[in-house]
Amino acid sequence: MSPASRNGSRSRIASLRRVRVGSLNAPKLAAVRGALVSYASDVEIEGVDVPSGVPEQPVGFHEIVTGACNRARAAFSSAPGYDLAVGIEDGLVDLRAVGAGADAAWVNIGCAALTDGVRTATGFSSAFAYPPECAETASRNRTPIGELFDELWTSYDAASATSALPSAKSVGNVGKLTLGVMPRHEYVRHAVLCALVSFLHPELYPATPTAAVVVNPV
Repeated sequence: MSPASRNGSRSRIASLRRVRVGSLNAPKLAAVRGALVSYASDVEIEGVDVPSGVPEQPVGFHEIVTGACNRARAAFSSAPGYDLAVGIEDGLVDLRAVGAGADAAWVNIGCAALTDGVRTATGFSSAFAYPPECAETASRNRTPIGELFDELWTSYDAASATSALPSAKSVGNVGKLTLGVMPRHEYVRHAVLCALVSFLHPELYPATPTAAVVVNPV
């Protein structure tokens, strides 16, 4: 690959002006802005409410990735004039499915999907374990784990449960569990950066045709 090709790829990212995110969640919007600003300092980030097409509490990689891709493609097609769209979906993955013998079976993994209408790429966050008390209920009943976690956290650490906002709209569950060291927007930012890799080096990652939005009844 020539230096000119590499420079061209980077300049295309640097020329991003309008990016639409398939969510109105403030930490998600901050995560996308934080990931892209290093490459495109003048980028404008906008959110839009779109369906994920998966259960409100996704379980397993298939639902997590499908939800993120659906959100990205729906956001991109929701209005003209956007250079890129981003979908973000978190969900639970059962470590027992891969034979892991960890004390906490369920971990949270976030997926970020990026699309420009031609290329769709995904990236993932790191994983953290949820307390079994809320994870088992969420996975079994498909109850959003954010609500269950906030209830559990209030009883566990009432002194710190002072925010009127739910965790998902503030520091996040991971932010509380890490005692503020990794707030939600930073956790999600890593996934967006990882999804951006194939846009930064398209010569190394051949694009496949972008599929239509898949919205499953839930």
